[in-house]
Amino acid sequence: MSERLDHLAGRTVIVGSGLAGLMTALTLAPEPSVIVTRAALGTQTSSAWAQGGIAAAIGADDSAALHLADTLAAGDGLCDRPVAAGIIAGAPSAIAALEQAGVRFDRNAAGEFSLGLEAAHKRRRIVHAEGDGSGAAIIAALVRAVAQTPTISVLEGFEARRILMDGDEVAGLLCATAGGAAILPTGKVVLATGGIGGLYDATTNPLGNFGQGIALAARAGADLADMEFVQFHPTALDSRRRPLALVSEAVRGEGALLVNERGERFMARIPGAELAPRDVVARAISAEIARGGRVFLDARDALGSRFAARFPVIAALCGEAGIDPAKDLIPVRPAVHYHMGGVATDANGRSSVPGLWVAGEAASTGLHGANRLASNSLLEAAVMGMRAARDIADMAARTGSPFQSERLPVSPDASLVRPIVSRHLGVLRNRDAVQDATAALLPLAESDGPAADPAIVALLIAVFAGLRMESRGAHARTDFPLKLADAQRRRMRLSQALEIARATPPYALARSA
Repeated sequence: MSERLDHLAGRTVIVGSGLAGLMTALTLAPEPSVIVTRAALGTQTSSAWAQGGIAAAIGADDSAALHLADTLAAGDGLCDRPVAAGIIAGAPSAIAALEQAGVRFDRNAAGEFSLGLEAAHKRRRIVHAEGDGSGAAIIAALVRAVAQTPTISVLEGFEARRILMDGDEVAGLLCATAGGAAILPTGKVVLATGGIGGLYDATTNPLGNFGQGIALAARAGADLADMEFVQFHPTALDSRRRPLALVSEAVRGEGALLVNERGERFMARIPGAELAPRDVVARAISAEIARGGRVFLDARDALGSRFAARFPVIAALCGEAGIDPAKDLIPVRPAVHYHMGGVATDANGRSSVPGLWVAGEAASTGLHGANRLASNSLLEAAVMGMRAARDIADMAARTGSPFQSERLPVSPDASLVRPIVSRHLGVLRNRDAVQDATAALLPLAESDGPAADPAIVALLIAVFAGLRMESRGAHARTDFPLKLADAQRRRMRLSQALEIARATPPYALARSA
């Protein structure tokens, strides 16, 4: 029997407690809301692990137009220009809102923002807090602000398992708790569940993030967009730690160089060199590793003894692996870092399902296109969390339908999915690999087992990847190495993806045999 939490009925329910979720709740206040989170508030979120900071065109030599130009260039022809322009224009107000919530950004001796430079940015525009501990500092401040806001209820240890529907509209949320199943009756749900890195062996994301929000929305019938675009951060620390530790692009922004085991600076011949867009750098490093080589980040000349002061978190992670960045080369490799795809939303975070909003990495707004520009992720999370809240506040209250009992699906487990995705849907792809992934994932996605939800997300990536017969941004196909002259974003629902998967060889051939 499911426990029905009627005392919270009708409140906006926010799933996830990273930057997007916390900003949604704080912006909604004093309108009551409920944050549902598997772990303690603000923990196990990619936001808290972010090192670089927030991209914002607030420098004297910068402008929203310049920031937009860099974003469009990195997005490789697939950004939604009006959406991107709007989010970028919202950066100053997002920074101001974060400061009002208690975030203390780093400033120089003159009291001005201390702005960092990252790859593919033509200006210093990264606003950071506590050096390379920006994400942790931001989330800690917002968690304190939420704790001081009486209209925000927090349900820790609650895992969202299904969105409950009344026809084609959201009517509630079914959660797993330590005591069993719980139903939150509501007509307003915000998914702020983060990315899909947990589908891969090599990732810088929390291992439990396998795209839960995408699975929830997909099962509810929402449109998904651009699922093939998985960004591999070029420079994860190559060590035994899991998930892999991130070595921020800001290190290269400060002048560190990439070299192979022969000491060759292999990026020197590539436009943009170390500060080329992430997809370019990740492919170059992957090529070095594929030939049997190793890749290192050399910060000895650029930073030397200043490394630990500028990047204390990274220095500590290196020390954990027995490396002193002031004296030693830092071994690096690509790892899944961000997902440009997700639940398709409009400029206010609305999905195609009435009553369902999505903000942050779980959404696909069109800001990032085929390849996210560094530090635009926290920008999008903050701006879209605020926008979704304002959109919700303008809507009439809906309480949801009177559900009595719902069967609780089994706890999701990505362990069966991870080897398939890691092998076939990595930095470099081809038709056979994508088809093999589709054939292996489809039975899992159609099952009622613990692999079903992770397999649904992975299958969507595979189906979208199979349909994009070109190389663009973070999607690289060895059998289609060139770009199409006319590229388009793609949207589809889970039902459509399942139909395509069932018709894809070798699965279709096996069924007909």
